[in-house]
Amino acid sequence: MPKHRKSAELEEKISILPSTPGVYMYFDSEGTVIYVGKAKNLKRRVSSYFNRTHDSLRTNLLVRAIADMKYIVVPTEQDALNLENSMIKEYQPRYNVLLKDDKSYPWIVVTKETFPRVFMTRKRIKDGSKYYGPYTDTASARTVLDLIRELYKLRSCRFAITPEYVSKGKGRLCLDYHLKRCSGPCVGLTSQEEYGAQIERVKQILRGDMNELLDHLREEMAALAEELRFEEAHELKLKYDMVARYTAKSVIVSQTIGDVDVFGVDDDGGPDVFINYMHVRRGAVVRSVTLEYKRRLDETVPQLLGYAMDEIGRELGVAYEEVVLAQVPDVEMPGVTFIVPQRGDKFKLLEVSEKNARQYKIDSLKHLERHNPEERVNKLMERMKADFRLSVLPRHIECFDNSNIQGTNPVASCVVFRDGKPAKNDYRHFNIKTVVGPDDFASMKEVLTRRYTRLMNEGKELPQLIVVDGGKGQLSAAVEALDAMGLRGVIAVAGIAKRLEEIYFPGDSVPLYIDKNSETLRVVQHMRDEAHRFGITHHRNRRSKTQTVSALDSIKGIGEKTRMALLTKFRSLKRVGEADLDDLAAIVGPAKASIVYAALHPDDNDTSES
Repeated sequence: MPKHRKSAELEEKISILPSTPGVYMYFDSEGTVIYVGKAKNLKRRVSSYFNRTHDSLRTNLLVRAIADMKYIVVPTEQDALNLENSMIKEYQPRYNVLLKDDKSYPWIVVTKETFPRVFMTRKRIKDGSKYYGPYTDTASARTVLDLIRELYKLRSCRFAITPEYVSKGKGRLCLDYHLKRCSGPCVGLTSQEEYGAQIERVKQILRGDMNELLDHLREEMAALAEELRFEEAHELKLKYDMVARYTAKSVIVSQTIGDVDVFGVDDDGGPDVFINYMHVRRGAVVRSVTLEYKRRLDETVPQLLGYAMDEIGRELGVAYEEVVLAQVPDVEMPGVTFIVPQRGDKFKLLEVSEKNARQYKIDSLKHLERHNPEERVNKLMERMKADFRLSVLPRHIECFDNSNIQGTNPVASCVVFRDGKPAKNDYRHFNIKTVVGPDDFASMKEVLTRRYTRLMNEGKELPQLIVVDGGKGQLSAAVEALDAMGLRGVIAVAGIAKRLEEIYFPGDSVPLYIDKNSETLRVVQHMRDEAHRFGITHHRNRRSKTQTVSALDSIKGIGEKTRMALLTKFRSLKRVGEADLDDLAAIVGPAKASIVYAALHPDDNDTSES
């Protein structure tokens, strides 16, 4: 089927979409939102609109009208559902008229009464009750309700039970009480305090703290299994799995959050800082914008947040009242309340904003790498130059790793990276020659001395940076080698500790901890993985070769040509040992075949006699 045509700019945006849950918005040529949709996989879902002709005329008309696209990433598919609903209500796109409104989804309500009730509803009334959800389907909401009722004896009747109601003896015990489903508050069998304690635990579960509920289910399943009641245990297991998949409250929609503004920051310590702004209206995200700042004078995050708030306020006409962020801006804003949450609903909203800032950075880097690869490399080199405290860009880096398994066949590897990428044709491996026994420090000193003495003798380019896989000991050995060759001030050197985030520098006992989101860390991880892989591969090959040669070399009367003939035919020493006399004789003749067979089968008396 033919594909729908789209602009180069729109095609570019689609090509770098992440494969994560999120909400996407389509705009027409006038910048009006014409459609809002949710997706479990943004890249796959958005691409599907353009790679075929649709059966629905309405969908084809929508695709033809799309001039631009934006998106917001969220942690889960249910978060995407909630965000989609709130944005449809905000923008009312004309192509969304057939979508369900969020009131069609079920909620669980805890009523505001002396003895609260807990039940499922599709209507939310502003009467002070607490609503939790929405749930993506009725089954999951009913499951949570059923399990709450198994845990706590809550009333289901609609009587207005008050202390006066109880004192006048108007209550009557119902069937639920006799079935042990109700604690009988209507006749005073449970106090308001005792009942309220149960309700608080129910609210805790509905807020998403499922630990107690899941622990209870596990205990019940174990008890049923011990009693051999496997069918009941299986039914409970199905409920357990469903509750584990669904949390009782979304991080996007919240009944406890009103109108707030959220600023999430992605900062790895480099020159580029990304700040995402989200406007939350009635507990739902309705707008998301990400700004990119380039540090000029080592500006701090609080300073940059001040710039971002000012720019968003002017461009979008935002009047701040309550702002959620990780650090308070370095600017006075009368009348604005700054909140730095450590947990709860607002902390989850902050996490979503930070995730969007991080995703924007990833998209920007992909775009830059595709359209301006040299600029992308320059940014990486500048970042690594700062992280490794260099005076020049580390265009050429070499990483060394020792491989010494159980003290045998000690080898070392050298991998070369140019502009942050492996140059595999320049990789080298070394057999340790002067060191006796497993001495990693001495081995490192030998390898560096051999490597750079040769490069200097041949007049070849030296790296700007050497990275050794190891902590202070390996680094000291490398420094000694460079000192002896007069290269200490010519080539920078650093050591990578085993935990990888730690970088050691000569003369500095305190390591540098690389930010986990830094591009430098990605390159360092790649270098060390390559050095380890290359070294282990060479070590295995050498060990295998040593074992093969020693076994055949020890046979008196068998020369090099015979050994090569056998290994060429049978491919390995193991297969030579598995061959019978006739197979060996066909390759090297009866006499030599008998010698080889007898040497490889010392316990075979018949062969020895032959």
